[in-house]
Amino acid sequence: MRAIGCFAAWGFLLAAWPAAADVFFFSTGNPDGKIATLSRPAEPGLLETETADDFVVTQTTAITSATFTGLVTNVGSVGAVSVAIYQVFPEDSDPTRTLNVVTRMNSPSDNEILDRSSGSDLTFSTTTLNTNFTAANSVVNGIHAAPNQFTGGEGPVTGVEDEFSVDFTSPLVLAAGHYFFVPEVQVTGGGNFLWLSAPMPIVAPGTPFTPDRQAWIRNDGPGTISPDWSRIGTDITHQGPFNMTFSLTGVAVPEPATWAMMLVGLGGLGGLLRRRRAQMAAVA
Repeated sequence: MRAIGCFAAWGFLLAAWPAAADVFFFSTGNPDGKIATLSRPAEPGLLETETADDFVVTQTTAITSATFTGLVTNVGSVGAVSVAIYQVFPEDSDPTRTLNVVTRMNSPSDNEILDRSSGSDLTFSTTTLNTNFTAANSVVNGIHAAPNQFTGGEGPVTGVEDEFSVDFTSPLVLAAGHYFFVPEVQVTGGGNFLWLSAPMPIVAPGTPFTPDRQAWIRNDGPGTISPDWSRIGTDITHQGPFNMTFSLTGVAVPEPATWAMMLVGLGGLGGLLRRRRAQMAAVA
């Protein structure tokens, strides 16, 4: 009967364990072809430009992989890939300074909280979905401080539609909260990576959530709007708001109290097994 009790206790712990490995998945769905926006690292003669879109995690989560879809223009080839995570303003920001933009409400923060780069802590691959995909509008260079933020966009853009699959060799561990995802792609040969938009509000096969804070963009360098951000659809093109095409996969991380409960349970089970072994030895 004691042996049965041991297995029952062990079964109880196993029943609690799946909460520590719940799969997390988030997606904005598939590209809708409405807009493509620049997102690239700084290079000699080129400003860094970041496009950001938001997501939510409801419990502490380790993000292990991601996908995002965009255009590679001018028959360029892909070099480095990086991913950054931002909180929502005013976290990690200076809310006391004079803004260069219409608003920072619901925007990404000034500074990132996590980043990963190819060659160090992420690996990536690409899959070509369409060799000749056209987005109806674009934002590449037209990112200006208020009151000149409206440009209407820079018109249609055509390129190779690639899906990027990223694996984080060092997972992105995030507490429950609202965040922004920012991928950047270096394209050699005079090309660019333009991130493609997805439907807003999110529809199946995406993962709807509320509030959806839309996509933002900024450039970084002398005379740019950094560390501020502008809303792509609401401020720059007046055609949005937009989401961008990406997905995230990971696992839930147990809270400390959960681990403590499991360790106490394991300790009790170990004591029970030791007593059982002692009784069996005495009988022998």
